[in-house]
Amino acid sequence: MITPRDTPASRRVRANGDGTVYQRKDSRWEAAGYVLAPGNTRRRVRVYGTTRKEALAKLTEKIAASNRGLPAPSALGSLSAYLTYWLDAVAVHHLRETTHTRYTACVHHYLIPGLGKKKLAKLTAKDVRTWLNQLRTICQCCTRGIDARRDQPRCCAAGRCCHKLLSPLTLTYIHSVLKSALEHAVREEEIPRNVARNVRTGTPRPRRFEPLTADEARQFLTTTRGHRLHALFELALHTGLRKGELLGLRWEDLDLDRGTAAVRRTLQRTTAGGLTTLPTKTRASERRIALPTRCLHSLKHHHEQQQREREAAGTTWQDSGHVFATAQGGSIDPTNLTRAFTTLLRNAGLRRIRFHDLRHSTATLLLEQGVELVVIKELLGHAHIGVTATVYAHVRLRLQRDAIDVLSIALDRPVNDEPTRDDDGDPPLCGATVR
Repeated sequence: MITPRDTPASRRVRANGDGTVYQRKDSRWEAAGYVLAPGNTRRRVRVYGTTRKEALAKLTEKIAASNRGLPAPSALGSLSAYLTYWLDAVAVHHLRETTHTRYTACVHHYLIPGLGKKKLAKLTAKDVRTWLNQLRTICQCCTRGIDARRDQPRCCAAGRCCHKLLSPLTLTYIHSVLKSALEHAVREEEIPRNVARNVRTGTPRPRRFEPLTADEARQFLTTTRGHRLHALFELALHTGLRKGELLGLRWEDLDLDRGTAAVRRTLQRTTAGGLTTLPTKTRASERRIALPTRCLHSLKHHHEQQQREREAAGTTWQDSGHVFATAQGGSIDPTNLTRAFTTLLRNAGLRRIRFHDLRHSTATLLLEQGVELVVIKELLGHAHIGVTATVYAHVRLRLQRDAIDVLSIALDRPVNDEPTRDDDGDPPLCGATVR
């Protein structure tokens, strides 16, 4: 007589709704069960694993998502249905809110209108490549009805197409979003391969920026003197901190005695939570940096000024704890900081640049002073040194040209002008500056 204990693991009876798990002839384990599908129907899904535990864990995850009311995607369904599922059930848990908002806009503006009707299982690399090539030449103002939504149409809706084309950088971003979605479909074993990876869009040119020169930076800092946020602008130019990192600094993050600052968070405005403190952009962005003496003096003066503002505000003071706050102690909106920055540029008689270009100005000026690339990488909080090298490649080329010019001067010197050796036969020390 066979007891339940003698029954093989692959044949044990499971409760209703738990699905089945058994071992295949190829020694892999297969688990199958019914889950919620689009259209408020149910369908049977199959998952595989090298062990019984792995297959069972995959099936349990799908059943749990089904019990939460999330329909499982189907390879027989449309790409539009899968992208919607991916945004609502997967990406929302792994992306920051601002990034998820950009992904959602990309999916609804471009991917669903262009490829949404394609079946997920029948999507090919040729379909993706053909659609991307068409997207390069389509006027977005006509396609999305941008001009038609204006009170008084002035271009496409009025019969004069403005030929608003997508930039190569935007096309690359759209392609990357599609690759991310299909990569997850591969991990969930909905499709065998990611066809978007077989499509090459080319490497777009890096975004051009116009950093401040040393003279312009001095002129800008001179104009900011007397402004209540002078310490912020001085810190931005000396350390290259991002706008959100500057606004997210708290007094507890500063060690004015040792002259250091710990960058742990960033302040951003989100759709759901308004002004919200979030973790840094990447793990590498969480860092400790050294503060120059000028910034230390400015921060101490700024702290005294903030104490006077606290006393003047009285009971209306909002203790946010931020180093750079409003006159009432609340968090500074990044948009308001940008407006103040633009006004200061105009007062200084300088060209209009983005606030983020202060960060580029810091890196460019440091490179021109001969600072090593790895030091700049740590200061800016880049995840990889290749990012620093790529963004500031034009500066490195200029430094290479200066070094080659120094070598050319040395090689063009007449033989008779060579300095004489000393008694020991050793060449004299070279006085040329090596960058």
